[in-house]
Amino acid sequence: MKYIDFDKKRPMDLVLLGRIAIDFNPVDYFKTLEESTTFRKYLGGSPANIAVGIARLGKRVGFFARVSDDRFGDFVVNYFENEGIDVSRIRRCTNGEKLGLTFTEILNENESSILMYRNDIADLQLDVSDIDEAYIKNSKAILISGTALAESPSREAALRALSLAKRTNTPVIFDIDYREYNWRSKDEISIYYSIVARQSDIILGSREEYDLTERLIEPGRTDMETAKYWHSQGAKIVVIKHGKQGSTAYTNDGQKYSIKPFPVKALKSFGGGDGYAAAFLFGLLEGMDIHECLELGSASASLLVASHACSEDMPTLDVIKNFIAKSKEEFGDMVAISEE
Repeated sequence: MKYIDFDKKRPMDLVLLGRIAIDFNPVDYFKTLEESTTFRKYLGGSPANIAVGIARLGKRVGFFARVSDDRFGDFVVNYFENEGIDVSRIRRCTNGEKLGLTFTEILNENESSILMYRNDIADLQLDVSDIDEAYIKNSKAILISGTALAESPSREAALRALSLAKRTNTPVIFDIDYREYNWRSKDEISIYYSIVARQSDIILGSREEYDLTERLIEPGRTDMETAKYWHSQGAKIVVIKHGKQGSTAYTNDGQKYSIKPFPVKALKSFGGGDGYAAAFLFGLLEGMDIHECLELGSASASLLVASHACSEDMPTLDVIKNFIAKSKEEFGDMVAISEE
């Protein structure tokens, strides 16, 4: 069953809004940050990673963002351009704000941590004047990242994009993308997350992220209760992720589809969610069944946690399909399970 009607006449497949950053991942991993001496630089930030992932899968992608007016700003804009992502709505900051810097610590396949520098940060300078209706109207869907709601003026810019999406009948995807930095309180998080979630067609998040979103509504819900509530608010698809335990997509016709992660030797415990989102959304844009979308997402996530980078290692469709085929040959049928 098709749950979202994407306007095929629109030239852009997906426009994203939110964080673009710089990742520094250690080359001498399995050491603490104190011990690490060598790092490799990558484009980072969850929505930026998803944008690269979608573009690698052959979709036309645009982005609303603010970046620093310096060499790092040059790096991320040029990286996007090389990936075929439209950068016409990426603006430079004018008051010296800088891109966020993320230093990762990879101790083992199950234990990673992230040290972030986000003072006077560029991505949260996105302004309402940066958001134009025509660009949204030309896209089949828009993705809003929850981090963009953490502070003004980015918060208002995201809400303007949401309003324009509703006015132009553009499906809204909300990637909750919780990061504790920049938020002042959990109540504040719940207020703004719930505003966007109530007007979204697709919501993606972990159990923890839904708990934060529902904090001021009704805390302590089960996954089924969470899905039922957001369906009552208008969401067509609610995806709840449980890490190594897998994920479930709940659809507004009462169905649920679950999948486990593909077995893989992990290198790190981060990055999988961005690969998952990119491939899952690609499947939806292609009109695939939900179980096929989940399978693509789960496979992409496994590939990402087994790799050193996030953006740089986003897989192509051929890579994902080959990985799925080899995994099924080795471990048996891995397709998602549909449950009523």
